[in-house]
Amino acid sequence: MKSVIAIQNLNHYFGSGALKKQVLFDIKLYINSGEIVIMTGPSGSGKTTLLSLIGALRSVQQGSLSIFNKEMNGANEEQMVQTRRFIGYIFQAHNLLPFMTARQNIQMSIELHRHVNKEEARTKSEAILAEVGLGERSNYYPENLSGGQKQRVAIARALVSHPKLVLADEPTAALDKKTGRDVVNLMQRLAKEQGCTILLVTHDNRILDIADRIVQMEDGRLIS
Repeated sequence: MKSVIAIQNLNHYFGSGALKKQVLFDIKLYINSGEIVIMTGPSGSGKTTLLSLIGALRSVQQGSLSIFNKEMNGANEEQMVQTRRFIGYIFQAHNLLPFMTARQNIQMSIELHRHVNKEEARTKSEAILAEVGLGERSNYYPENLSGGQKQRVAIARALVSHPKLVLADEPTAALDKKTGRDVVNLMQRLAKEQGCTILLVTHDNRILDIADRIVQMEDGRLIS
């Protein structure tokens, strides 16, 4: 099976000179196509830093990090942007634009793909909103949606373009038990249907059962 993510001997530092601090140590990680992998570990252990490197949101400093068989160490800004087109991101704070409706938030992410016209983008946005159970809230602004509904819009936005990889950073942190479970079940179902890979960072022990594999991070090191 092909690795979507292949990481070897990855180190990362913050700051420079006397203030330089190592935050990731000799990371090795392989994630195969279609896998759902959960990464756990205490706050400050480096999970979000690693996620941002895998998501091509940060430059690789040392070691090898390959996404979709493309080496990211030495990648320029244009290459990083191209890689990001194949990745869906789901954040704890959902990051919806408050001045756009649920549909517009999703549609905007499709329109980043140049080959999709406005009408097609609108149709796809409405279809995936219906799929996440929010068809009737298409024209609601984020302030008029509950926490769980906002997170469902964020999931729809991440998955609407059929990404090869979904990166989720604490997607259930602000949600109650039932809503959190609904959200991860939805992610799991849509990802399986689309055949995409998921890497999910969480402190939420209630959702670990959706994983094919769990990896643990501590003090900047993967310990399992």
